[in-house]
Order: sequence, then structure tokens, then C-alpha cells
Amino acid sequence: MPHSLTQLLDAKGVLLADGATGTNLFEVGLEAGEAPEMWLESHPDRITALHQAFVDNGADIILSCSFGANRHRLKLHQAEDRTHALNRIAAELARAVADAAGRPVVVGGSVGPTGELLQPLGALSYAEAVEAFREQIAGLKDGGVDVVWIETMSAAEEVRAAAEAALACDMPYVVTGSFDSAGRTMMGIHPCDFHKAVDGLSPRPVAVGANCGVGASDMLATALELETGSPDSALVVKANCGIPRFVDGGTVYSGTPEQMADYARLAIDAGARIIGGCCGTSPHHLGAMRHAIDTHVRRQRPSIAEIVEAVGPLVNKAASAAGETAPRTGRRRSRD
Repeated sequence: MPHSLTQLLDAKGVLLADGATGTNLFEVGLEAGEAPEMWLESHPDRITALHQAFVDNGADIILSCSFGANRHRLKLHQAEDRTHALNRIAAELARAVADAAGRPVVVGGSVGPTGELLQPLGALSYAEAVEAFREQIAGLKDGGVDVVWIETMSAAEEVRAAAEAALACDMPYVVTGSFDSAGRTMMGIHPCDFHKAVDGLSPRPVAVGANCGVGASDMLATALELETGSPDSALVVKANCGIPRFVDGGTVYSGTPEQMADYARLAIDAGARIIGGCCGTSPHHLGAMRHAIDTHVRRQRPSIAEIVEAVGPLVNKAASAAGETAPRTGRRRSRD
């Protein structure tokens, strides 16, 4: 049976996803090192206000404030025993805003990496990863999300573990990776191979793509190389709003609304059907992207030269131009 995301894709063709969580919450008082998920109980009004601002600026999809709400990350804040409850609250806050929008708005349940390395590089077993994701997704499902949004992934086995958990909870899912290491993920996955992490699973993801990374130009270069693995899986991109700079004690992203509008147009030309922002993307940026999507007529696929001319230079080489690179190991937090 079709669910709300596929129905909205069929109805509108191209959808606008929301922007950043962390960097927007820093603007209203979130402190460095403080987990946004802790605000679900202490400042739910500020989470709700951010969801509302994205909807007011045209978002078709909003993601719950639950990126780091798995028990391994929550343990850093002595909150692992509240995993289910925090995810349910995150989903409920987004659901309430979506339901009051007066138009269809899809709620995605944000699921980020565990923050742990899986065996044999680390101590976390595959089964433990699946269970951690299942616990989180169960809370998101109980809170009313429409789709599980697995994002900022770098390791194939962790992508698959999260997808298996979504299927165990009988939920549709989206998978996106962060291709920030010479055009590949931190663990060395090429964009054209990312979809293979869920080969053999049924159903396949509703959408496959990329988020975060190192700016809109690099995201567009990645989009040209991404393959979804199935004609039934849409291409999704959520780029950072330019490059971060440290200014007057805070982080400022270089992207302007005009640049993010150009990024949205070029993303459509590259074949993306779900387009949003990640770190640094404000509701104001999103409004410019909404206008761009609504007024753009798709053109031929852009070249790297056209991307650079419109949005700015690449920080990394595209994966196909970078050659073989050794996989790196590490841990990241995103949805900032």
C-alpha cells in the first residue's frame, strides 16, 4: 500500500525537505556539546518552532529531532534508558506541526549513526547495531513518523543494520550517506556503490542519496555519481549551506539564499526528486529553495564546470576523479 512519501512524490514530482537542526538551535541557545535531543524534554517549544519555521517556508518533509537518539549516543548524556521515550516525543512534536500545516507534510524519523565502530574495527556487533536502531525506530513509529530517515552514514554495514531495523518495525525508509572524503564516505564507499548496502532487502528504500558533506557544489558533484539501485527509489540530496567559518566565537556557513536556490535548480537538473539542506541551512535559505523548485523547468544534467560557475568551487574532487583512497575510520555527528 502506498504511504505518504511515495504519494506526495507522485503528486508533486519534486519535494523540498527541511534544513539544519543543530545550527538553527544554536541560534536560540543550544550550547556546544549539548545534545539537541535533550531539548525534547527541556525546550520542546523551541524544537516545535523550528519545525514550524521550515513548514512556513515551504518544506514538504520535516525530520524529527532524533538524529543522535540511539542508546549508544544517549549514553553520553546518561539518557540511554529514555531512548524509546525521547524518540516518541521527537516524532510527536514533528507530527503535530505537520498535521496542522493545512497541506500534506511528511514526517521523517531521523536516524543517525550509532557513534560506534562495528566489528571488526570496533566493539559493536552487527546484531547489537540492529537492536539499537530497532529500539530507536520503535519509538519514532509510536510517535507517528511516516518514514524512517537513515542519514549521514559512512559504513555499509551500519546502513544495512538501520535498514533491517526499519523493516523489522514494518516501516518504509530512506538512506543517505555523507560523501566528504575525496568524494567518498569516510569508510571509502563510492556514491555509485552506496545503494548496494541494502541489496537483497525488501522492500527497497523509498529514496537513496546524500546529506551533509562539504557544501552544495560537492553535493551536486556527488549527485551526478549517485545511483539509487532501483527506478522505484528516488534520488535525495541535502547539502550543507556552504562552508563553515569560525567568526566571533561562532560557526557561520558561507552559503547565501541565492546560492542555495541555484543548488536546488541544479539538483533537479541532476535528477534529484527530494532536495533539502543540512548543516547551516536556515528557514530563510529554505524559502529561497522553495521558490526555485516551484519555478524551475528541468534542464539537461549539469557539468562540473556549470556547477562551479553557479554555486562555487568544489572542496574535494569528485569520487570518480579522486582515484582510489584508503578508507578512514572515525565518528561524526551531523544534522547540524
